[in-house]
Amino acid sequence: MSLSNAELDAIYLTIALASITTVLLLILGTPLAWWLSRRRGNVPALLEAIVAMPLILPPTVPVSYTHLTLPTI
Repeated sequence: MSLSNAELDAIYLTIALASITTVLLLILGTPLAWWLSRRRGNVPALLEAIVAMPLILPPTVPVSYTHLTLPTI
């Protein structure tokens, strides 16, 4: 079974985006999770809502809003 160049490009793009996203979320998410778990006092409800949003909304909702707000390329 041979894959076309377009299919190989799609696979490469998927792997690259997944890798970049994983690294960024580890760098940003781990310290944020540590800070939220050890915080004392009041944290604005907006920050907690933003952190919990991916658990509540299906992935298509933020993507569709992103497509509406970003200019077309």
